[in-house]
Amino acid sequence: MSSPQGRFAAGAAEISGRVLRETEAAGKHLLHRYSGGRTLHVHLGLYGRFTDGTGDPPPPVGEVRLRMGRRGHWLELRGPAACEVLTAPEVEALLARLGPDPLRADADPQRAYARISTSDRPLAALLMDQSIVAGPGVIYVTEVLFRAGLPPTTPGRMLAPEAWQGIWADLVALMREGVERGRIDTVHSRHTPEAMGRPPRVDRHGGEVYVYRRAGQPCLVCGTAVRTATLAARNSYWCPTCQATW
Repeated sequence: MSSPQGRFAAGAAEISGRVLRETEAAGKHLLHRYSGGRTLHVHLGLYGRFTDGTGDPPPPVGEVRLRMGRRGHWLELRGPAACEVLTAPEVEALLARLGPDPLRADADPQRAYARISTSDRPLAALLMDQSIVAGPGVIYVTEVLFRAGLPPTTPGRMLAPEAWQGIWADLVALMREGVERGRIDTVHSRHTPEAMGRPPRVDRHGGEVYVYRRAGQPCLVCGTAVRTATLAARNSYWCPTCQATW
C-alpha cells in the first residue's frame, strides 16, 4: 500500500502489511477494518472514485491518494473528500454522528422520524442531512418526494407516520436496486421509455427519473413543466401538480 503523490504517505504506511479483516459501509462512508485496530475511512464525495486494473499500474497522474497492489492487480483511490486512518474510538464517534442507512439491515427508521417529526425544516433538507438519514443524496431525495406526492418544502413536522413509513420503504427499495444495477432508476414500469414510447433520458448521471435535472420538461405523469429552485444550497426539482400540497 502506498501514496504515490505523498498526500497520504503516513496513513498508507500505518496500514501497509496489515490484514484486512472486514469492510463496512455506513451511509456515504466506507470503512476498511485492518488488524491492529486500525480502520481506513474513505468518503468519496462528489469527485472521488476507485479504479483498478491488472499488470503494472499507470503513472500517478491526477489526485491519486492511495494505491494498493498485489499479485499483478492494483487498486487506486482518486480525489476523495476523506481518506484517513482511524482508531476504534474514532470510528465509533463517526458512526454515532450518522443517521440510519436504508441499505443496512440494522437501520432503525424511527430514529430518523423522531427528528424529522419535530422539525420545521423542509423535508428535502432533512432527508439530505446525513445525521438524520445516512446515504441518500439529492437524486434519491428528490425522487422519493415526487413518488410520495410531497413538495420538497414540506415541513418535517407535517409528515405523518404512515407517510414516513412509505418514504423509508421507497428509499430501501430504490437504493438496493441502485446497488444491484449500478445506476439510479426511479420511474415505475409504466413510465419507462419503452412503456411510454419516449426517448431514453440522456444525462451524465444516467438512469430514468421523474423530476431530477428535468427542469422545464413535462412531468412524465401529468405533463406539467417541472420546476426547480435552490433549497438548502442544492438544486431542488418538483412537479407543481403532482406535488401540489402537503
